[in-house]
Amino acid sequence: MPSVALAQAAPAASAATDPSATAPAAAAPEVRRIRSVNIVGNERLEPDTVRSYVELRPGETYDRVLLDRALKDLFATELFADVQIRDDGDGNLTIDVRENPVINRVIIEGAKRVKEDKIREEIKVAPRQIFTRSRARADVARILELYRRGGRFAAKVEPKIVQLEQNRVDLIFEISEGAKSKVRQINIIGNEKFSDKELRGEMVTQQARPLRLFTSNDTYDPDRLAYDQQKLRQFYLTQGYADFRVVSSVAELTPDRRDFIVTYVVEEGDRYKFGKVDLESQIRDVKAEDFKRLIPMKEGDWYNAKMVEDTIDGLTESVGLLGYAFADVRPNFDRDKDKREMGISFVINEAPRVYVESVTINGNTRTRDEVIRREFRLAEGDAFNSVKVKRSRDRIQSLGFFQEKLEVKQAPGTAPDKVALQVDVEERPTGSLQLSAGFSSIERFIFSFSIEERNFRGRAQQLRLSSSISSYSKSIELGFTEPYLFDRNLALGFDLFRRDYNSFTYDTNGDRSTTYEQTTTGFQIRAGTAITEYWSAQMRYGLSLDEVSLDQSIYYTDGECDPLKAGRYLCEAVGRNTTSSIGYSLVLDTLDNRMRPSRGQRFILSQDFAGLGGSVNYLRTRVNYDQYWRLPANFILNIGGEAGNIFGWGGKDVRLVDRFYLGEPRFRGFGIRGVGPRILRKGYDKQTDTVNSDPDTWYSDAIGGQSYYLGRIEVEVPLGSGGRELGLRPSIFMDVGALWDVKYPELYSKADNTVTCTTPTDGTTPICVTSPGFIEEAYGNSASPRVSIGVGVSWNSPFGPFRFDLAKAIKKVEGDETQIFQFNVGTQF
Repeated sequence: MPSVALAQAAPAASAATDPSATAPAAAAPEVRRIRSVNIVGNERLEPDTVRSYVELRPGETYDRVLLDRALKDLFATELFADVQIRDDGDGNLTIDVRENPVINRVIIEGAKRVKEDKIREEIKVAPRQIFTRSRARADVARILELYRRGGRFAAKVEPKIVQLEQNRVDLIFEISEGAKSKVRQINIIGNEKFSDKELRGEMVTQQARPLRLFTSNDTYDPDRLAYDQQKLRQFYLTQGYADFRVVSSVAELTPDRRDFIVTYVVEEGDRYKFGKVDLESQIRDVKAEDFKRLIPMKEGDWYNAKMVEDTIDGLTESVGLLGYAFADVRPNFDRDKDKREMGISFVINEAPRVYVESVTINGNTRTRDEVIRREFRLAEGDAFNSVKVKRSRDRIQSLGFFQEKLEVKQAPGTAPDKVALQVDVEERPTGSLQLSAGFSSIERFIFSFSIEERNFRGRAQQLRLSSSISSYSKSIELGFTEPYLFDRNLALGFDLFRRDYNSFTYDTNGDRSTTYEQTTTGFQIRAGTAITEYWSAQMRYGLSLDEVSLDQSIYYTDGECDPLKAGRYLCEAVGRNTTSSIGYSLVLDTLDNRMRPSRGQRFILSQDFAGLGGSVNYLRTRVNYDQYWRLPANFILNIGGEAGNIFGWGGKDVRLVDRFYLGEPRFRGFGIRGVGPRILRKGYDKQTDTVNSDPDTWYSDAIGGQSYYLGRIEVEVPLGSGGRELGLRPSIFMDVGALWDVKYPELYSKADNTVTCTTPTDGTTPICVTSPGFIEEAYGNSASPRVSIGVGVSWNSPFGPFRFDLAKAIKKVEGDETQIFQFNVGTQF
């Protein structure tokens, strides 16, 4: 506290003069009367304001105790940096004050890892406030706590002031952030059945190591350490150690304040087996015998608490699906410590019925309420059903309009048998502007553009416009879908499209040249409806006009397509055709999130029949299936596949342009149309009877197939909070597939050089062109699996969603064309 000067008081009254007194009497404080109270040193405050803070009034008496109290009262106002009270001995008091300065600016220096805006939200001092050291110290503590929450225990904050005129100051918080405090070591004491390494593997927190990148699990976090205690307990309970407990958990900061050493003391206890396992039902219509098959544990198996929890969930859901939504399954344990057995009796109790009183939706500023409400499987007045609540959450999440972790909250209603449901949504961008770029040995640089709004006008309508362009292809498509026509569960949509595709090959100099051009213009009308909760159906009708043509100056002779120049397979494809087709799709969808699924399955069966008029006849069938599992440690496994077949009818073969093609981007590791049947035309010299062996000079044309399959196994690898903040989602994958089943045209074998002469219109000397000789060979018409493996990364970059795949074809068939990498990037609005 600043120094305080008090005037010397007059000598105390003399002690009693009784000569018999053996001890002096205590000196009594001298009491005087106040004549005046003067205020000096004040600048902003009025003298009367200063006087109001003390109990010193003219005419009243005072002593040293009262003056001390006045000093404390003035300092308690935190308005003054220093106070002195002077007494001239005649009752004239002078209060000399030095006011605390006013804060001009609050400056934060050195904040990089924590945003300055976040720090300003925490601190209390602000411009035009009175500066006090206590407030500054309190804000230093708040800033340090903010950094500690981010794992930076070595952070330091030094407050400084810069004196300005008129008793003003700039307050500066100088921050030295330091490195994140890591967990240097995790010690476990008391474990005998499992090694330290095994137990550390069950924890979320990891020991800091130099090679651990893109993870923050090695950062010290008290909440995470508490969670790890639960993880240890869960692990031991799944291994049969029912008496396991964590005795203590201590985190010690190293002397350099950089890292922590965490020590767990555990008590494992004995290992138990399951004793007698039984099931009872208190519901009259639910027979226990019918549900015993849902109990996986048997007497004599090692005790597993996770298996008990899963059994309870399975029984609750199964009984609820039979209409008993309020069944309450509880386990009764019978522990025998001598035999180390845990007997369990599952009891199905009928809980009191509860009804939905209200469904409240908050946070949707753009999406209409009815769009969300129609995804609810429960309405006001319905009997409460936790299975339907979970399904409602999944359906709302699958819209893709809201935050990833969406929850439907349950709150007590106005009566004991009422429950209120509430969903708080946080809308995110539903429009996407995507730019894709790729590179292949075939098309070189490829560029595509699409703009899509999945929640048009807040009604969940989908509007899409896309276009792509490369050196050899162009397309533009427009589509619209109304998911609930006339507020009924009926979707209606249409697509308009124009596609120009130029197929190409290599000439004898290794340069690419166009083979055929295909132009397709058409439309499609779609209608779909739900059959059950998980099954839906879609019908469609499409009409398109396409024309396949060749460059007549290169591939025609006397006005006709020349098979020697173009190949028989190209000459057969030339012409104009109309395709009129009708089709349907059956869809099974139990995914928890259609945008980023982590569990569930999706199955699609599609067939299209062409021949309702037009000039093209075929039946095309395709099957797609995907299954997702959430694995331990938040890994996500996806096993999926697709297959297709197309055949002609009415005496017509499947055209070149209607066949299946396989390659990038669906089959990673292979180029565009890089898998399956193809015809290679190689240069041939009849005089020397030799074939050109340089692959860069061969003409290579993919001619498609009528059957294919493609399977994949992909595991999404979880990252720590640091990786999640960057939006990184890496994965490893393996793709397996094949394309085959085509009838090759008659191939040319050792075709001789050909000479083509054209006579100019002016009658001058004819111009003759000699085409080199060639042979044709067919490759790739095999159902043998092609296999590729690789890694990929999805990144929500500042420029938008980014996907990069690096793949290696480890098994292929002669003629297949491979490709190492591909990527695409887009943005959202």
